[in-house]
Amino acid sequence: MSWSRVAALLAINRLCAPASELGIEERWYPATALDDLLGFPTGAVNDSRLYRCLDHLLPHKSKLERHLKQRYGELFAAEFDVLPYDLTSSYVEGQAEKNPMMQRGYSRDHRPDCKQVVIALIVNAEGFPLSYETFDGNRADATTLEAVMRMVERKYGRARRIWVFGRGIVSEENLASLRKRGSQYVMGTPRSKLKAVEKELLEDGWTKVREEVEAKLVPILPNGTETYVLCRSTARREKERAIRRRFSTRIERALKNLTRQVEHGQLKDRSKIERRLGKIQARHPQVADLYTMSLTEREGRPGIEWKLIEERRAWREAREGAYLLRTNLEGESAEDLRRKYIQLTEAEAAFRALKSELSIRPLFHQIEPRVKAHILVAFLGYALWVTLKHLLRRSDCELSPARALALLSTLQSADLVLPTTDGRQLRLRRITEPSPEQKQLLNRLKVSLPEHLRFELKCSENSAMA
Repeated sequence: MSWSRVAALLAINRLCAPASELGIEERWYPATALDDLLGFPTGAVNDSRLYRCLDHLLPHKSKLERHLKQRYGELFAAEFDVLPYDLTSSYVEGQAEKNPMMQRGYSRDHRPDCKQVVIALIVNAEGFPLSYETFDGNRADATTLEAVMRMVERKYGRARRIWVFGRGIVSEENLASLRKRGSQYVMGTPRSKLKAVEKELLEDGWTKVREEVEAKLVPILPNGTETYVLCRSTARREKERAIRRRFSTRIERALKNLTRQVEHGQLKDRSKIERRLGKIQARHPQVADLYTMSLTEREGRPGIEWKLIEERRAWREAREGAYLLRTNLEGESAEDLRRKYIQLTEAEAAFRALKSELSIRPLFHQIEPRVKAHILVAFLGYALWVTLKHLLRRSDCELSPARALALLSTLQSADLVLPTTDGRQLRLRRITEPSPEQKQLLNRLKVSLPEHLRFELKCSENSAMA
């Protein structure tokens, strides 16, 4: 049995019903018809062989990535000139003491108690994966870009690529490295940068780039080599405003309660009052800077004074819904630049698929090569997932990959056992008749069921397996 077919089995399982190697052997594979489709019997699939396949698979990572890039170009005319780049993390169950890559760091899975690995993913504007890289779990986002660019150049050569990434990867060193390579970029900036464009934010001159979204170009850098793109979203503004009002209501309620307790003499110790004020600020960091809070003395009794800083509230309200992009692209409109940045959502969608449908987390492997191989299998599973997504889209089918797989999963295969007069048994495998919805989906995908498994075919001893 070839290792390529075992690797295909692992990738198919990651797409259809993610399970551990032992789960594949004991539950999943025996319940499928893959022994017919892939050509090896159920008994040949065991967890030891699956584990060994992981060890054989990892050295072929670069070849697999280049092959996928070529196939996406052939099947979908996919281009890789605009590259959204993002990072996520996946945590491990156990201590992974023999795996130096597993470290505690900023956990996007909200599991700071667990060690993790950082995964950097590069896709194109349509979500087709180009490559990925793994880093130590405590690696800072901004330090990953240089290594990733070198990796891409090594595999695909130097080219004038447009990189798209979020504000967490921004650093002046990264930007200088991009410009040195002749690369271009569109990136997000920290919210604090909005203060530098306060005048433009409050003035007119906005261009409507889509429903409820406005943008304008702000060429403010003195060297003229970069441009800021100021964007404003009505939906985002309403969301941020609702969040601010909710936290403002909570902090004001807490301050009023504390003030009442102090005024009624229920709380007299100054140090305790100061600690309570500190706790209120710590519990509401989103809006604490909008208020002044001080401890006063009145007739020998402590008191509290607090008030809303109107200037800060007005600025917060003005910037709500706004975000700032930075780019060295020239001659493009605000709409085009914003559209390129929004393509970063394709990388985010890829991570959602990896973590939900493909179940890349948690990691149960304890040694580094097996962890990296597990991530590679998940990458191949995502390659199948995004291929199915675009096949559905190309056929004008509104189903998502998950719903399409769920619909087709109800197709069942069964073994018909027929006794013979001489005491033997004829075993025939057949599949159920597809429903109208399944037939429609199969036709849209241009997929036909194996002829030898259809019920309408006549059963013969020659086609049976004794």
